[in-house]
Amino acid sequence: MTDILLHQYDTSPFSEKVRVCLGIKRLAWAAVDQPVIMPKPDLLPLTGGYRRIPVLQIGADIYLDSALIVRELERRFPEPTLFPAGDRGLGAALALWTDRAMFQAVVAVVFGGLGDKVPAAFIRDREALSGRPFDVAAMKAAVPHMSAQLNAQVALIAEQLEDGRAFLTGEKPGLADASAYYNLWFIRSAFPPAAAPFDADPLIAGWMPRVKAIGHGERSALCPEAALDIARDATPLPATVAPQDAALAGREVTVAADDYGRDPIRGVLVGSSAHHVALRREDPRVGTIVVHAPRIGFVVRG
Repeated sequence: MTDILLHQYDTSPFSEKVRVCLGIKRLAWAAVDQPVIMPKPDLLPLTGGYRRIPVLQIGADIYLDSALIVRELERRFPEPTLFPAGDRGLGAALALWTDRAMFQAVVAVVFGGLGDKVPAAFIRDREALSGRPFDVAAMKAAVPHMSAQLNAQVALIAEQLEDGRAFLTGEKPGLADASAYYNLWFIRSAFPPAAAPFDADPLIAGWMPRVKAIGHGERSALCPEAALDIARDATPLPATVAPQDAALAGREVTVAADDYGRDPIRGVLVGSSAHHVALRREDPRVGTIVVHAPRIGFVVRG
């Protein structure tokens, strides 16, 4: 049985980003399929209330958000690297663009294009997740503008490929490719008509099959109940608190996303770095676990 468990669902765009990274690293992993919408009774015991997908589980250590997940994969499994051009900092920074500005344009284009075909249950769930109306009519009205925004962003990807390189940072794939690719993959899989502009670009049309061919590593499947059992029977790795967080060490704090899905996670601060914080939690189903959240995009409150 593999140690890497990815709580995901197959149509999740951010899960696809992580799946491509697993493919680049040629890792064996198990997909723990979770529901697209709430309730998620087999996920929340691990996360303490955080509902977003994907979530990485290795034993009793739980990693939230695709940005931290790929950072942890790189830390534990450094070869093949996700940064073949030595672009570790820039590669992570580029992901902030693709995960926010580019993804927001993609969401408007996809769901504005789908219009009345978006299920009502999905709309209610995403409204609860964001705390704002999921206004499909407004997205539909914004499609011309957001399509222009998206096309301009895709043109940046094509510009990077103009010198004939195979991947965005050179001849080997990396996080930059996974980050840019998943947005276009999501359009093609969720609303194919919107893919026509970038399908017509020979540089993008050549690059996407190369990324797809990387695959997802060695994938297997595991039921959610078994994943919970694994967490219960495991012990979290030792953690250390960075000097800047010394005043919070051993204290109960909350961590929450700052954009959407702001459900707070409560636990004792047992680890931190410039890039993450780690909270020890107790749960009746899984016992003692440690939940790791990224710094960027999350708020820590003592």
